[in-house]
Amino acid sequence: MAVLTGRVAVVTGASRGAGRGIAGTLGEAGATVYVTGRSTRDQVTVPEYPHSIEETADEVTARGGQGVPVRCDHTRDDEVRALFGKVADERDSLDLLVCNAWGGYQPYGDHMGWFQRPFWEQSMDRWDGMFTAGLRAHMVTCRYAIPFMLEHKPALIVLTTFSQGRKYLGNVFYDVAKNGACRMAEVLAGELEDHDITVIALSPGWMRMERMTGLSERELAQTESTEYVGRAVLALASDPGVHRRTGQTYAVGDLAREYGFTDVDGRQPTAYQIIR
Repeated sequence: MAVLTGRVAVVTGASRGAGRGIAGTLGEAGATVYVTGRSTRDQVTVPEYPHSIEETADEVTARGGQGVPVRCDHTRDDEVRALFGKVADERDSLDLLVCNAWGGYQPYGDHMGWFQRPFWEQSMDRWDGMFTAGLRAHMVTCRYAIPFMLEHKPALIVLTTFSQGRKYLGNVFYDVAKNGACRMAEVLAGELEDHDITVIALSPGWMRMERMTGLSERELAQTESTEYVGRAVLALASDPGVHRRTGQTYAVGDLAREYGFTDVDGRQPTAYQIIR
């Protein structure tokens, strides 16, 4: 399955969760993957989930690609600039950028109970996290990646998000930030209309990530692995006609049916719906 041999990717927020699943899948396809995040073996940022960019990079390499760990706090513009300076110094091109870093969920011990509280009872820290470490981080990452990508086209940018179209996502901060990423894909695609760079927003479902514990069998049946979104990114990166999709938002479950891939258990979970 080494369809991405010779291709270079950057996956942000890849020490755990969706980023790790995406990076590993790209590695299995033969890609060189720059794995970014704040958690390293020597400095864990989320003690309850001590995964690191080095672990993810090792997994990329073990699965057939080349993993390159780079510590980068995507809320720090200087660190993001340095990241892409490093890629430009070491590689001839950047073929794929996956903006996946996100924030605003801490402290994890709340088990997402805050999500259901009325907007006026929410802490503005949630918004600051989702905007600064999420939406703004996506924007800054694209800002410093695109000049290098323009020198070596074609290229693909994927912004991970969550969307249900016009349906409310159940939390004001979450809804505005996540749908902001969808709009970002649309307008960046317009900005890059005369260039061969595709920009897509990708919406996974309810993923089984490290902090998800105590789910019932019924709830587990609604979840998907982080490899599922990775397989969606791989399908897009392998599609020679992917530019026809630029500016659009796609659910992983819908792309699974279009491209014919499955999750690790052979299922094709449908696009997850938040019901409130």
